[in-house]
Amino acid sequence: MPDAPGNDLGLKPKDFKTDQEVRWCPGCGDYAILAAVQGFMPELGVPRENIVFISGIGCSSRFPYYMNTFGMHSIHGRAPAIATGLSTSRPELSVWVVTGDGDALSIGGNHLIHALRRNVNLKILLFNNRIYGLTKGQYSPTSEVGKITKSTPMGSLDNPFNPISVALGAEATFVARTLDSDRKHLQSVLRAAADHDGTALVEIYQNCNIFNDGAFDVLKDAETRDDWTIRMEHGQPLRFGTPGEDGLAGKAVVRDELGTLSIEDDVAADDPRVVVHDAHVDNPSYAFALSRLQAVDSRYAPMGVFRSIDKPTYDTAMAAQLEDAAARSVGDDDALQQLLLGSDTWSVA
Repeated sequence: MPDAPGNDLGLKPKDFKTDQEVRWCPGCGDYAILAAVQGFMPELGVPRENIVFISGIGCSSRFPYYMNTFGMHSIHGRAPAIATGLSTSRPELSVWVVTGDGDALSIGGNHLIHALRRNVNLKILLFNNRIYGLTKGQYSPTSEVGKITKSTPMGSLDNPFNPISVALGAEATFVARTLDSDRKHLQSVLRAAADHDGTALVEIYQNCNIFNDGAFDVLKDAETRDDWTIRMEHGQPLRFGTPGEDGLAGKAVVRDELGTLSIEDDVAADDPRVVVHDAHVDNPSYAFALSRLQAVDSRYAPMGVFRSIDKPTYDTAMAAQLEDAAARSVGDDDALQQLLLGSDTWSVA
């Protein structure tokens, strides 16, 4: 296998595999994600000692054991906080967070949204299987209403989080979604996330074949996936489904006179209402509207990059403040030290 584009270190996917036994249930979607990430890593062109994977608690959080890089299996829900400290103090590192829908959106909800709003330079892979797998099948923050599990024997009463909507509500600068079994698409999204300067959140639909098997079957089955998967490519019209007859071109995302996005069947090929995807719109309302298409039918799944914009990163802004304070330090007047001490400290003789 030749070196991947951008990899001048001679690294191969096998260089990112460890000697640890991969311990997920046979058939788990995590295997496919792990293989895709290991296959993609050489493209970064970053030495393994400059790559870090940080996880919280959950099935997905075993990930760092299987990546031959630096890593930390950390505290439940706190991986974004730990990753923030590492990224801001060691800007030369490529920092990746691996988390699940329970880990990220329940106990870790606040840590997630604050990392996103700050635009820290790190990449977050959120495995969403809509269930708690490690603790044996309780409903999670993304489980659908009415979900019958061990902890909701009469059906869940909770409205689920939409992770994409949550991220866009926090004004994340890069938000995307992909699928565990679509390796080509998964790796293309990983490339885009890695190239982004700032926080990138990638939601990965991941099948838990033990406690929530088949949650994404309509997106995986060759006979149904084209009717439910809305592939988003920048600059391309949002059309999907099987083309019809009489000049009709299947389903499409259209915009009405009020600017609302909706899905229509049998849309003419030249219909001007069809939305052309623009991932670089600065206002997050367009990407948010795309994320809410699932309210029409939860089986619809926009796939690809919802939003990718350029904004200053927290890391850069923090470094600039420190440099400014250091530059103003003259002789014994250490402005940086005074900044750290604040105005409410004193010395006792």
